[in-house]
Amino acid sequence: MGGSDLQNSRPPSGTRLLQVGLRTIHIMAMALLLGALPFGASFQQLRIPILLTVGSGLALFALDLSKSPQVLFQGSGIAVLLKLLLLGCGHLWPGQRITWYLAATAVASIGSHMPGRWRHYSLLHHKVMDP
Repeated sequence: MGGSDLQNSRPPSGTRLLQVGLRTIHIMAMALLLGALPFGASFQQLRIPILLTVGSGLALFALDLSKSPQVLFQGSGIAVLLKLLLLGCGHLWPGQRITWYLAATAVASIGSHMPGRWRHYSLLHHKVMDP
């Protein structure tokens, strides 16, 4: 049983590479938004980062849903839905937009880095589902 996991692993699939690329775009565009908002950047100035953030986020969620619609009932999907709710609050209450967006970012970070047993736990089935 010698050898490392790296030696025995397969190259990443096209879907995985797409997911990593989209997540990178999403984080970079979101960073531009969160960094610019406290300094009063206008919608016009932020149009491209907004479009990239929304577009990459929707594509990432679509990829997750294409694997299984069950993701909506799992920890990772619930985190995404909560993040969308917080972003919506930022739209409804623009005076506190930065606070809502920071909360959404915190939820997204926790959702992306929580242990797999939480990320894939289904509230519908009350058990951890296969990723």
